[in-house]
Amino acid sequence: MPRARINPLVETLSSPPIPEVQAWKHDYDGRFGPLLDLSQAVPGYPSHPDMLRWLGEAASSVAMTGYGNIEGEPELRDAYATWVSTIYAAEIKPSNVHVTSGCNQAFMVAAMAIAGPGDRVLLTNPCYFNHETTLKMNGVGVDYVDCRAEDGFLPTTAAVEAMIAEDVRALAVVTPNNPTGATYPGGLLQELLQLCRARGIWLIVDETYRDFLPLDGGAPHGLFALPDWQDNLVGLYSFSKSFCIPGHRVGAITAGEVLVAQIAKVMDNLQICAPRPPQSALAKAIPALGDWRRGNTREIADRAAALKEVMSQTRGWEITALGAYFAFVRHPFAELSAYDAAHKLAQEAGVITIPGSFFGQGLEGYLRVAFANADVATIGQLGQRFSACGR
Repeated sequence: MPRARINPLVETLSSPPIPEVQAWKHDYDGRFGPLLDLSQAVPGYPSHPDMLRWLGEAASSVAMTGYGNIEGEPELRDAYATWVSTIYAAEIKPSNVHVTSGCNQAFMVAAMAIAGPGDRVLLTNPCYFNHETTLKMNGVGVDYVDCRAEDGFLPTTAAVEAMIAEDVRALAVVTPNNPTGATYPGGLLQELLQLCRARGIWLIVDETYRDFLPLDGGAPHGLFALPDWQDNLVGLYSFSKSFCIPGHRVGAITAGEVLVAQIAKVMDNLQICAPRPPQSALAKAIPALGDWRRGNTREIADRAAALKEVMSQTRGWEITALGAYFAFVRHPFAELSAYDAAHKLAQEAGVITIPGSFFGQGLEGYLRVAFANADVATIGQLGQRFSACGR
């Protein structure tokens, strides 16, 4: 009997990387104390008590058990539009906002509305692996703009321009970056948007980690204040990190009304609407929990500073880029692949990270360290563990 066929666009993809590396926890013998899982970007502190209360109230509400608006709950669209209008000093309307079930879904529905089979999308190298797999499983080709360590793992405008062919429909970037932590200066983003406008393609800017930029840095960029931004710009956001609710899966897209209408067609077939109870809770949390969020931003900055200090004193290991939740660290094992180096670190030192090779080509010398889910005291232990593994 012939075996039923699996879609080769899915079958040929690698398995999800996070569960793969987390399986290494069974290889560690506990010699340095508890395992330190620095593989997944999760908040290392709980959600605010008021947020948990609002979630509970909404989850027990009969009104929240029915289908909601495809584009999202009106009160959340309004609250988010008001918030981002303030952040970017721009006029963003509720009709420019589409709520999704997490930022991964935000990228998927936006990409499906923009590009189809036979089209191509530009990603950076290194890139966020879920962006890559999303495109490939939908039959969209992927080309890569190399980002060099000496350039802070940021692309140059010239390198992007050289990659734009007739079948390219979009450029997608992440800032602060996953996996490197590198933050795109506003001037670079403006150059990239101008280039995309000139070539008639979309710029997708994933700002999942936007709220962990320095508090005194001003607006992340000025793109939403530019005339006619709606014609070429798509902004993505996740509520998971800032509000500590990754399990509730809520994200947002900021785009022109024309594109929002097309995204709604995709969303209606994919999920109909994002989960309603967390949307209701977030509509209250956005205006109410600003001080709490800013306190968390300062805490993550302290953790980043602690990691920078520890690694500066750890022979053979080097931070090549750092920001928001991540550090991209060069490991000292010239004879090992990134995969084997990460496995060695997990097995011998009880620290789980992600191999750089999971994020692109030519990255065998790097590991991604997601330090945000470890407090300053825990980060202080890393010097001993990295040094012991480096011998």
